[in-house]
Amino acid sequence: MADKNIFLIGFMGCGKSTVSKILADKLKFKRIDSDEYIENSEHMKITEMFEKHGENYFRERETDFLKNLNGSNPVIIACGGGMAMRRNNAELMKEKGIVVFLTAKPETIYDRVKDSTKRPLLNNNMNVGYIKQLMDSRAEAYGSAADFKISTDDRTPGEIADEIIEIYSNN
Repeated sequence: MADKNIFLIGFMGCGKSTVSKILADKLKFKRIDSDEYIENSEHMKITEMFEKHGENYFRERETDFLKNLNGSNPVIIACGGGMAMRRNNAELMKEKGIVVFLTAKPETIYDRVKDSTKRPLLNNNMNVGYIKQLMDSRAEAYGSAADFKISTDDRTPGEIADEIIEIYSNN
C-alpha cells in the first residue's frame, strides 16, 4: 500500500486541506487540492462554475480529475467535500489509493467555516442545523467510499496526519 495515493474525503471544513499539507510534508509526497486544481484548469472559481454552469458541471470536472490522475509517485489528494458523493468517483479513488474519511461534529464545522464565502453550498445557509442536515445526507456515501474513518474534533492536524501515516504504513 505504501506506493498508493492517499485521498482525504469528508465534509467541508473537516480539515482535508490542512491535514493534506502536513501529510505531504511528512511523507515527502506531492499534494493536490482537487478544488484548486479544477479552478486552475477551468480558469474560474468554484462559485463561478456553480453560477455559470451549475453544480453538475463542477461534479463532472471532479470525475475528470480522478480519471486523469496518473503517475508513478504517490500523491496526497485533498478532495472537494462532494467528490465522494458519486459512486464512480468513490470507485476511482479506491482503485487509485486509500481513502480516508475525516469527520467532525456540525458545531466544529460551523466554527471552522462560518467566516468563509468560498462555500457555495453554505451561502445563505451558514448555520449548524443546515450543516448537520447536509452532513447527514452525505454520511452514507462518505462511509461507503472510505477505507478508514478519523475524527478531527479536538485534535491537532499533526496528530491526525500521524494517525494517517500509521494507517498508511500498516496497509
